[in-house]
Amino acid sequence: MQEEGSSSVTSLSLSPSLGSPRPMLKELRSEERGLCLIHLLLTCGNHVAAGNVETANVLLGQSSMLASPEGDTMQRIAAYFTEALADRMLKAWPGLHRALNSTRIVMVSEEVLTRKLFYEIFPFMKIAFVLTNQAIIEAMQGEKMIHIIDLNAVESAQWLALFQILSARPEGPPHLRITGVHHKKEILDQIAYRLVEEAEKLDIPFQFNPVVSKLESLDFEKLRVKTGEALAIISMLQLHSLLACDDEGRRNPHLAGTSNAIPRQRRQPMFQSSSSEKDTANEYAPSPDSSSSSPASLTTSNSKHMESFLNALCGLSPKVMVVTEQDSNHNGLTLMERLLEALYSYAALFDCLECRLPRTSLERLRVEKMLFGEEIKNIVACEGFERRERHEKLDKWIQRFYLAGFGNMPLSYFGMLQAKRFLQSYRCDGYKMREENGCVLICWQDRPLFSVSAWRPRK
Repeated sequence: MQEEGSSSVTSLSLSPSLGSPRPMLKELRSEERGLCLIHLLLTCGNHVAAGNVETANVLLGQSSMLASPEGDTMQRIAAYFTEALADRMLKAWPGLHRALNSTRIVMVSEEVLTRKLFYEIFPFMKIAFVLTNQAIIEAMQGEKMIHIIDLNAVESAQWLALFQILSARPEGPPHLRITGVHHKKEILDQIAYRLVEEAEKLDIPFQFNPVVSKLESLDFEKLRVKTGEALAIISMLQLHSLLACDDEGRRNPHLAGTSNAIPRQRRQPMFQSSSSEKDTANEYAPSPDSSSSSPASLTTSNSKHMESFLNALCGLSPKVMVVTEQDSNHNGLTLMERLLEALYSYAALFDCLECRLPRTSLERLRVEKMLFGEEIKNIVACEGFERRERHEKLDKWIQRFYLAGFGNMPLSYFGMLQAKRFLQSYRCDGYKMREENGCVLICWQDRPLFSVSAWRPRK
């Protein structure tokens, strides 16, 4: 259980005897409050899924009394899951939902700042950049013309580090071209300016090819792949969004949900399910009316759009393709599947922040609200094409790439050694790396949060 003042989220076990919270909610101790919050979120999620608006409304009110975006870790997590469940309920009244969100505008500068904070606070992307750049360097040995396609060009730091390595090659730097894909021109312009400036300083022959496009509508002709170039393709936290494409036009905001287990309390800062607690799952079973057999609930795991997209990438014959994705199962068919899985993974991410930053930190609040909070809302509140955050586990990505004609390129020992050394120098314990099938899983404690894998066409 989470003790008063503890900096870690612990796994929670919930007994049906706990019952509903009583009026003196704010007088609960930290561990009691944590139990109540988990109970409320799971029970409320089940009522939201079943369309029981009045009961869900009462539970949301109780959860709001306990949760706080400025409280301890469990309170902060609960605040964003409570908001996400409320947003899902509001979607039943499209006019009301639209009116309440009509003035919500996220400036490009705010989005860039939030992503930069995520990059600086956590080691995940830095490790992914180290592994990716090393895979590119090893695949491009002796190549004089290199073309890199960045399918989610939002951060220049990775390529600035690559410039340093290429400029030091004994035979001299190659001619380098980077094609950056992003749906906002302002972000591509910023990256282009920074990379061109650095390339001039290091005397690297360089071109930047901006492609303003969403990934699902990408015109491959604009990538301008040329004969004689050694091609590398990079995707950072982007491919999962293509899984929504097969759901375009389909909407069903009242999908049902079931949970298989209730998290069991342990001293480690993560949620942990236990087979001994399966008897409590019936408390959160969906009502008989909450069927999930509608067309909108059909699986998107075998996405035709994803299949054709990966086939097209394989057809470009890259020497290497490196993919970084969130290693979480947030693409379940039902609300309760996604709610429980998201609680697991975001508990770990919030715990990382608790370890690194004080609760009053504005940087921490910004990342929690504008990044994690928005992702949680998309996973919980949205369905169909609107639900873009469809993170899946590494084993599913391995299957997809194999079916598309790719073969795995095990990440090199040297690359993993560099990444491990960086991780050991990080100022927060709890981060770990694990090799699996030639790929790397970046973990908090024992829970994988991000995966990095490298691929090339088998033919």
